[in-house]
Amino acid sequence: MTATATADWPPAPIRTGRLVLRAAEGRDRAAFIALFASPEVTAYTGGPRPRAELERAVPEVPGQRPRCFVAELDGTMAGIVTLDDRDPERPGPARPDAGRVELGYLFLPHAWGHGYAAEACAAVLGWYAATHPGEPVALCTQTANGRALRLAARLGFTEVERFTAYGAEQWLGVWHPADRPAG
Repeated sequence: MTATATADWPPAPIRTGRLVLRAAEGRDRAAFIALFASPEVTAYTGGPRPRAELERAVPEVPGQRPRCFVAELDGTMAGIVTLDDRDPERPGPARPDAGRVELGYLFLPHAWGHGYAAEACAAVLGWYAATHPGEPVALCTQTANGRALRLAARLGFTEVERFTAYGAEQWLGVWHPADRPAG
C-alpha cells in the first residue's frame, strides 16, 4: 500500500492512556479555529490567521482529510496530529530516504507540558507503521523550536539535514519504524 492510499481512512479511534485519536467532527470546529488563530500555537508555522478569516473559511467539519487525527482529551479536542504527503514544491531538501509523509502536530496551549503531544504522535506513528510497514516518516521544524526538537528525539527521529527556508534554519529528521518504534 502506498503512502497516498486512503482505504485505511478513517480508522477506528485509537485509544491511548489519556487520549482518543479520531477523525475530525463538527464539534471540533471552534478548537480548529482556536489552534490556527493562536500566536503561541503558530509561532513556528507562519503565525496566526485572523479569527474572522478563519470563521469564514473553516468548514463546518474541519480537518476532513486522510491521516488528520484529532487528539481528544476528556471529550474535547486538545490538538491535531497529521501525516501529510510531503510536498515536492516545498522549500528544503528533496530526500527520497525521508519517506513520503511528514508528521505534523498542533496542540492548544492548555495541553502543553503534559506529554499529550508525545502520546498522540507515538500512537499515530504506531498506527502508520502498522498500516504502511517499513515506510519512514519525516518531521521538519525550525531549529529554534526546542520543544519540537526534544519531542522528535523522544519519538526516535534522527536528524538527516539542516537547511534554511522561510527565513529560518530548519531541521529535518526521519523516523524508521523498524529501527525506532515510537513510544
